[in-house]
Amino acid sequence: MIVPARVRWAVDVLDPGPDEHLLEAGCGPGVAAALVCARLHTGRLLAVDRSATAVARTTRRNAEHLAAGRLAVAECALDELTVPPGSLDQAFTINVNLFWVRDPGRELSVLRTALRPGGRLHVLYGADGPTGAATVTPAVAAALATHGFVGVEELTGPGGIGVSTRTPGSRS
Repeated sequence: MIVPARVRWAVDVLDPGPDEHLLEAGCGPGVAAALVCARLHTGRLLAVDRSATAVARTTRRNAEHLAAGRLAVAECALDELTVPPGSLDQAFTINVNLFWVRDPGRELSVLRTALRPGGRLHVLYGADGPTGAATVTPAVAAALATHGFVGVEELTGPGGIGVSTRTPGSRS
């Protein structure tokens, strides 16, 4: 499987622990899901996408992880996602533009509720995209701060750009 640099970088930023509960919003073809699930033992990844085609591709690519219980895949828009409050340790997105092209308030509310106190959110983009860090990361950082996230940090790396943040409170 050929893994784009942006996906490798994003999974390195995420650095999932073996027992973490994670969310990938906008899972696309499931390449990141495969890399994340390979690091999980008792942890679990929920991969969601609003595209039926993306969900089907993720499901096919990750049949082994689905069967092992490390992965669940769902077709839904992020602002329609329902998970138990505080049930996720981390959430991430790769190349999901809604965070900088419009007000992502509804989606961020869902993520803030789903993440545990001190849970991490990573909004990441490939470095090879048509719009650079000077446009994308300040807009994402501002949206995250406006919608109740703390510790907002802009990132640049060999495969991408993005913003990491956390929900208020301590991890329990």
